[in-house]
Amino acid sequence: MADTFKFDLVSPERLLVSGEVTQVVVPGSEGDFAVLAGHAPVLSTMRPGMLEIDDGDAKRTRYFIGGGFAEATPERLTVLAEEAVAEADLDRNVLAQSIQNAREDIADAKDDATRAQAQETLDHLQQIHA
Repeated sequence: MADTFKFDLVSPERLLVSGEVTQVVVPGSEGDFAVLAGHAPVLSTMRPGMLEIDDGDAKRTRYFIGGGFAEATPERLTVLAEEAVAEADLDRNVLAQSIQNAREDIADAKDDATRAQAQETLDHLQQIHA
């Protein structure tokens, strides 16, 4: 069995996941990255996307993350999510509304950097919705 590490997924409302896992794939702002036991220390912002948790027992759980921060150390990973919804509980209507909001953010952007960030968010949301 692969080495495990402590993992916590926290949303503004509550602690969603806390336990030992073997791997977590995080939707980092610069791209997805996998965290395993012994990972080098890193602090990353997250973009909207799917967080994948592998508990080592052939069970993989996915959560939609609406942004936030991830902090990895060799012993643990803590994800502070702005929004987190289990894939099984993901309401397609809510996701469609998030896509519409991202489109409005693009239209309302006052500069290229803001517009590019909103476009990236829209692209990721559309991948999840597909």
